[in-house]
Amino acid sequence: MLEYILRLLILLPIVGAMAWGSLWLWKRVQTGMPLVGGAARPRAVEMVDVLPLGPGSKLAVVEFAGQRILVAVSRSGITRIADDAQGDFHVD
Repeated sequence: MLEYILRLLILLPIVGAMAWGSLWLWKRVQTGMPLVGGAARPRAVEMVDVLPLGPGSKLAVVEFAGQRILVAVSRSGITRIADDAQGDFHVD
């Protein structure tokens, strides 16, 4: 019985640390952050803002080549709604 408790006291923190470490690593990989130290490389496409509208649909403002584009994202696809060529959104 003493051997079982000693194994439990040693292995339980190791398993907990491995679970926490795998969740931390998964979060870093999902957000695109670099795993090794250093600055993240600049991206050509940047997500500026997102507004959830309901299950499976949202509005998003995406910045690409110095231009902001409003898109509707749903389960069936992505649709461009407006762009920001002159500083104000222009509806198509």
